[in-house]
Amino acid sequence: MTSDTCQVDPLAVEEPLADEESTDRGNNDWGSEKLSQIPFRVLKGHCGAVNSCIYCFDDKRIISGSSDRTAILWDVAKGTPVHVFGEEHTAPISECSVTADNKRLITSSFDKTVKAWDMETGKVLWSVNHEGLVMSCHISSNGKLAVSGVDVDNAICVIDAANGSRVAYVKDHHKSTVTRCCFDPDNERVCSVSSDRSIKLWDTVAQSTTITIHKGHDNVISDCCFSANGLLLCTASWDKTLKSWDVKTGSFRTCGPRVFNQAHEGSVSACAFSQDATLLVSGAYDKTIVVWNVDAGYKKVTLKGHDDWVKAVALSSDKKWVLSASKDSSIRLWNIEKCERIPAVIENKKAMGLKIIQCEECGKPFSLANLDDPELITKCVFCRLASPSRNILPSLPFS
Repeated sequence: MTSDTCQVDPLAVEEPLADEESTDRGNNDWGSEKLSQIPFRVLKGHCGAVNSCIYCFDDKRIISGSSDRTAILWDVAKGTPVHVFGEEHTAPISECSVTADNKRLITSSFDKTVKAWDMETGKVLWSVNHEGLVMSCHISSNGKLAVSGVDVDNAICVIDAANGSRVAYVKDHHKSTVTRCCFDPDNERVCSVSSDRSIKLWDTVAQSTTITIHKGHDNVISDCCFSANGLLLCTASWDKTLKSWDVKTGSFRTCGPRVFNQAHEGSVSACAFSQDATLLVSGAYDKTIVVWNVDAGYKKVTLKGHDDWVKAVALSSDKKWVLSASKDSSIRLWNIEKCERIPAVIENKKAMGLKIIQCEECGKPFSLANLDDPELITKCVFCRLASPSRNILPSLPFS
């Protein structure tokens, strides 16, 4: 590590012991059942809170950003650091984002900068200075634009990812600090959320706000993410809930969002969809990670083990591994491949009165509540959302 104050072995990887009854396993959803039913690995290398974690290189690598002012590229199979991006930021790194071709890394920091790094050489390609703390950053899927959320002016800043030049600076975009911002999969809109409890979608071509949801949650909105198909937007909040918004057709205006709640005991700080958007993962101040079934809207399993609040989460493309980053300075990899066999998950599905049917359009299985009529609902939620027979509403400001 580059930090002289680091006191942990950057190559340390902890494996769960089969008979271990650690204190973080004493209070879990399975009562006397051990948390070791969910295999996990602990990656230690940071000397401060880990604020960001993402998969890259076809899930063979992980990038993490920390309050220790470094970002680390990890080898997933070995659980060891491949490269440390350090000695450039002078304050905590708030978020990391990687281009789709894995050639560049974007980092934002409380040192008021956004930096682009060459993933192969580890060198800084450009650095953009802001007037305030940079709370978030994200790079578009085509690698052409980067966006950052700045606490001064409650603004979002869109940057040319090739050279770091400013494309747009949207001052007073929110009434309070922008907590997170991200591009949609089509690179057409930027979603931003704020401590003012609002959600905004800003059009990258028209350079104007097309959707505003003024009171999306009852407290600070901490995170946002799109599903890979762009149909759904998820928001996480300090009100202990997550909400899924149909932003493609705008049906949330009449139907409202789907609410995921009654799982976290603390403020929800992070959210992420699986690649196929059938699963949603959330992390919270109660130190837990929850895996949700998106279609049926119920909690599948709760993962416990972190010693402090969970600040970021991600899912591998095959949905077998949940990645979590925590203020406890660690990263965890949870293997949820066989979680359906856990007694608590089985009982939870029974209690929900769920049954599994096959989507007549895409062929994928999805959950259906007993109250639903299987003769009327024959498609999964994503095929229903994509149906051309739906009433597509214009993207007008929503109050």
